[in-house]
This record gives sequence, structure tokens and C-alpha cells, in this order.
Amino acid sequence: MAEGLREIRQPGEYQYTFGPYAEPIARVKRGETVVIHTIDAFGDLLTSEDQSPSSILGPYLNPQTGPIYVEGAEPGDTLAVTIEAIEPTRDWAVSCLVPYFGGLTSTRFTATLQDPLPEKVWLYKQTADGGFAYKDRWEIPWAPFFGTIGTAPHIEAIASLAPGAHGGNMDVPDVTVGNTVYLPVHHPGALFYTGDAHAAQGQGELCGVALEIAARGTFTFDVIKGQAIEWPRIESPDAIMVVGSARPMEDAARIAYSELIRWMESEHGFDRLDAYQLLSQAGGLYVGNMVDTNYSLVAKCPKRYLPRHREGSGQPDTPPEVGV
Repeated sequence: MAEGLREIRQPGEYQYTFGPYAEPIARVKRGETVVIHTIDAFGDLLTSEDQSPSSILGPYLNPQTGPIYVEGAEPGDTLAVTIEAIEPTRDWAVSCLVPYFGGLTSTRFTATLQDPLPEKVWLYKQTADGGFAYKDRWEIPWAPFFGTIGTAPHIEAIASLAPGAHGGNMDVPDVTVGNTVYLPVHHPGALFYTGDAHAAQGQGELCGVALEIAARGTFTFDVIKGQAIEWPRIESPDAIMVVGSARPMEDAARIAYSELIRWMESEHGFDRLDAYQLLSQAGGLYVGNMVDTNYSLVAKCPKRYLPRHREGSGQPDTPPEVGV
């Protein structure tokens, strides 16, 4: 962790909604880098393979650190959050089966008369090379990201288990170190939340639970003035992406791809139909989660196809101008 950075911890109860009604726990300046501490999706309560998740966990999951007020952010702006580092604050991760939750079982949204799958807990220990191993059976490489990240919606208080246009519980592995997440701003200060750190996760988060960890993240905040976006965007060194969240899954894909085309059109000089054609041949699409209240899909365009990247000196595409 970088020395001398301000550290932000939740001073009281964690938040279980993304909304405009809680008082900010901290204020950050545009351009400031801070360290934010988070606990795991189970509130750090699931610690043993002998535990039954349903007997330990309450009705709320995914405790959020926040809201954090970003100075200079106003409705109609875009919040730019660059993830500089993610570090585990313990040497183990946990995953489990929760009754009536997951991609291959009955749920409250896909109801059947079947009984739930049996509850089971898997504890993973961190290895010398930084991965997380389940006993001597398998080891998962360290690939950290924040499953939940977002800003306060217009008026709703949206559960921290739900993804949407505000961000939220998208469970997208590209919300990771070295990437910038762009989020809509609906309130003064943006009111930023994050949590649900994962040591790793497969695409789709199939059983509904990744390798859940407590962590600290290093974030740099900035604001793009006068530029509103409808859905979360992500920029990596190699690609631009949009996250769409909806049910059915094809609508999430349509949101992600249509918003990506609009981004290519408004900021990268593409004719709309040309962007449509290009993404038909070179676009990427993957499932962040297939288990939550809405499904999250990520549409991606490699930067090598963006004009300023392709016609320049080989350097990445110039990012949007941000405040200093």
C-alpha cells in the first residue's frame, strides 16, 4: 500500500443499499487517491466449513463502505474511479452454497417445487505465490476485483445485491487494478460505495458466491464535468467496455452493446452503423453474473480499433479530459 495515503473505514454500520439517504462517511477531492477498507460479502461472519450459511447470515448481504462524497461532482457529470491496487487483509477466502441462490438451482426469481441444494462451505487458504488453494485439490490464481461499486441512484435505495444503471453488484472481473470505472452522477458528491471484494471469480459467478475476501483498495477519484452517461463504463489499457444489467440476459447484452456503440460514436469518431458492424466482427461479450436480481453482461471493443489509437504512435487512446 502506498505510504501516506488517507485511509477510509466505515465508522459505524455498513450500508446494504446504494442510495442518496445515508450521510457521507468521508469526502475526497478531485484527483485524490485514498485507501478504502471493505469487509467480505458475508460481513466476515462465515469463517468455518462447519458452519451452515443460513444459520449465520441474516437477510442482508454485501455490506458496503460508503457513501463517500466526491467534491466537484454534480448531477450530469461522470465519476471516474481508477483502481490502483487491491490487497487482501486476511490470508483466506470463502465460498459457499446458499439456499435458493445460484445459477443452477431454484431461486425466488426462477421458482420451482424443488428443494434447495445442500448448504456447503469451502475455505481457501492463500498460498506462497498469492493464489488461493482449496485443500490440496486445486488452486485459483489471484485475480482480484470489487464485485460491487457504484453511485447513488436518482431516488431509489437499491439493494447491494442488485446491479443496475448505477453500478452496484455487477460482479464484473474488469473492475480491477489498472482500470478506470466511469459511473453516472445523480447527486452532489456522487455518493460512492464499494465492497464485495473477490480474490477471483469465474465468468457468471455460477453458484452465486465468488472467492470472498476482506480487502483494502486504493482508488483515485476524478470527475468529467458536463458529460452524463447512462450505464457504467470501464476502460482498461487495451479496451473500452460497457456493463448492462437486466433480465432477461439478452436485454443486458443489448444495453451493453448499444451503449458501447453510443460511446464509440460520441467520443471516438465512429458512424453508428460502422460501430455496429465493427462490433459484430470484433466485439467481446461476457457474463459478469447470471445469479443476481439482474444479470450483468460486459460488451467490449479493443482499443486497437479506435481511430486515435490506430492512427497514433502506438500509445493507448487518449482518455477523456478530467478535472485537476
